[in-house]
Amino acid sequence: MKFKKVFRIFSHRNYRLYFSGQIISFIGMWIQFVAMSWLTYNLTDSAFMLGFVGFLSRLPTFILSPFAGVFVDHWNKYRLLMVTQVVSLLLSVILALLVFLDSIQVWHILALGIVGGIVGAFDMPTRQAFIVDIIPKREDLSDAIVANSLLGNLSRLVGPSLAGLLLAKIGEGWCFTINAIAFLPPIICLILMDIPNKRAKRRQAKHWKEFKDGFFYAINSTSILTLLLLLALVSLMGMPYQVLMPAFAKDILGGDADTLGFLTASVSIGGIAGALYLASRTSTRGLERVVAASTCIFGIGLIIFSVSTSFWLSLFTLVFTGFGMMTQMTACNTILQVLCDDDKRGRVMSFYTMAFMGTIPFGNLLAGCMAKAFGSEWAVFVGGISCIVGVIFFILKIPAIRKEGHKIQVQRAIQVPDM
Repeated sequence: MKFKKVFRIFSHRNYRLYFSGQIISFIGMWIQFVAMSWLTYNLTDSAFMLGFVGFLSRLPTFILSPFAGVFVDHWNKYRLLMVTQVVSLLLSVILALLVFLDSIQVWHILALGIVGGIVGAFDMPTRQAFIVDIIPKREDLSDAIVANSLLGNLSRLVGPSLAGLLLAKIGEGWCFTINAIAFLPPIICLILMDIPNKRAKRRQAKHWKEFKDGFFYAINSTSILTLLLLLALVSLMGMPYQVLMPAFAKDILGGDADTLGFLTASVSIGGIAGALYLASRTSTRGLERVVAASTCIFGIGLIIFSVSTSFWLSLFTLVFTGFGMMTQMTACNTILQVLCDDDKRGRVMSFYTMAFMGTIPFGNLLAGCMAKAFGSEWAVFVGGISCIVGVIFFILKIPAIRKEGHKIQVQRAIQVPDM
């Protein structure tokens, strides 16, 4: 297992600053996510409302992400990322104040979730494209993506566990306050970064034409289109198990906020294992097989979790679920980042955001409706089956993906996945 290759990314000062600030911010966001889910379920006692809140908070990402990609390609990414961090901080402050004043209502959560979704529609593709600005060597890009996955999963491991303890000890309001404070380190780290184009002005663009160019670029590429469709299916049918987690913790497993924290932390342990597995790989060769295998593991994990009534079996199963989920997402991200042209990176990653995050609101709504009609177990079970079906169609496309990969390898002087 060779991990030295991926950790050399920390030799770059800008990336060290980025990683240091973001891991604190991500931990805070996970604390807020768990606290908000718990608060929503306590206010409504409804699995459907968990899905509905998730739907509205993610809907702006689906609608705006493709257009946000055009702005990301032409605006100053550093400034745009700074704006999204500041606005997110203010939203957390408002949420905390509403709880402390004992004025919080479900419509407040819905409204703030929508605004947060709008911010996220610009934030995620900006993050993805910004990595290129802080990594001077193109060959280190795939290592940065794996390190980002490790960052996300470390925060997912720590954040929900802390959230369970904080919810029990100090309540939701302080959880939201901690998240607001956690946005300060990434803002400070951004200020400390040495980026040549910090003050670069945005370039003029014909936004509709740029959007169409990016759209047809994506759909005319077999590799990009197939990966985006698989991501969309998995996010639509599989990912919504996360919003139903409070219902599993409280109703099916008979637990409390601590139980929810342990369940979410198990997913993170699996995700970290997936990131370490990808870090051990010496090249991007064969990542299409990794995508297929990890999606299958994710689907099987969901199926077993849906029928489990044992706390320990659920914890064990969610480790594999987290491994499959994060390995699939990171492998897809790596292939897309390496294959796409630099001048279209923002748009391609906005479609990635749309496929990965933008379809989740519809999945949340669908899962909420299914949970209300048939039970949370059936909603997750159907999601797992859908992922398995998606893998079958993806495998059928692998020969075409490999053929296109070879073609791009010939056309470029950079290393691309040998598919």
